[in-house]
Amino acid sequence: MITLHKTIEFIETYPLDRIGSREELLFFDIETTGFSGEYSTVYLIGCVFYRDSSWNLTQWFADSLDSEQELLRTFFDFLKDFRTVVHFNGDGFDLPYLLKRCHAHGLPFDFSCVESFDIYKRIRPYRNILGLTSMKQKAIEEFLKVERTDLYSGGQLIEVYKDYLITHETFLFDLLILHNEDDLKGMPLILPILNYPDFIEEDFWLEGQELSSNCDIFGQAQPVLQLFCKNGCSIPAGFSRSNSLVCMEAEDDTLTITIDLYEGELKYFYPDYKNYYYLIYEDRAIHKSVAEYVDKEARMKATAKTCYTRQNGLYLPQFSPLWTPALQKEYKDKITYVSYEEDLFKDSKNVRSYIRQLLNSLRR
Repeated sequence: MITLHKTIEFIETYPLDRIGSREELLFFDIETTGFSGEYSTVYLIGCVFYRDSSWNLTQWFADSLDSEQELLRTFFDFLKDFRTVVHFNGDGFDLPYLLKRCHAHGLPFDFSCVESFDIYKRIRPYRNILGLTSMKQKAIEEFLKVERTDLYSGGQLIEVYKDYLITHETFLFDLLILHNEDDLKGMPLILPILNYPDFIEEDFWLEGQELSSNCDIFGQAQPVLQLFCKNGCSIPAGFSRSNSLVCMEAEDDTLTITIDLYEGELKYFYPDYKNYYYLIYEDRAIHKSVAEYVDKEARMKATAKTCYTRQNGLYLPQFSPLWTPALQKEYKDKITYVSYEEDLFKDSKNVRSYIRQLLNSLRR
């Protein structure tokens, strides 16, 4: 086994204290001869860590087929000095792969002594809201407008490693080492993506609201409400997302949400429909204590679908009934509406809950 060590420049592009103490973080990446931990081997493990006021890179390279066990022993012994391992999709590949290789050699090692921080898993719930084309590291780099060129893929380097085991040529060794080093040095380039879950998950406060109108596809004026929100977080590149009711635009430290309001008639459905009659000619329900004075031919027992009164006004949509009374277009509609008033947003708790509703609707 060959061990390499040197200090490197590791630009901190994200507040690392949000993950853990700098001295307790271990960034790592592995290179293998295949995807299966049962039928292939790990030949290189690279780690970046902070010691003695500088960032360090250590790599362990299996220069022969029988070096893998020593490589695993050395890595897991080194791991004991850290609290958190940081990686990209390591929970899906690197960690289970290493455990399978330990099992194959009868080694009693695991990751129980450390916490796992998977950048991939941290971002995955927000793929739709961010409009990521895929969850591959390359797609994230493109989203962040990061330019980084990989000369070789991990798959191509498998053949390079096989050639190295036969020839032990220095230039082949350098290719393998430099690829792993570049991957680790490239990790700071995608760390800014972590600002997005921080931004989305933190509670927002309302900076202001504005009632205006947009033209719909028919050229008719459509009332809209804009909410201007902040939460103390900031993002490196703006993004936008919309559905049929809501449009969200995020830039720097500001989230602007544009909501289509509904102007017209809606229905309020009484919950205790068994105590109501439906008036056939008036298209509304009244309580049975009053309905007894109505001609029997003009009334019928109300059902859940017909137990309503109708109201006209300007309404704000809500994806769960945060404010009451909640009105609907039809009985089974999941979206409800509340009469819009500027005072709706005076309660900061309701503001936080409503913005969370809107964000969740855009994540689907």
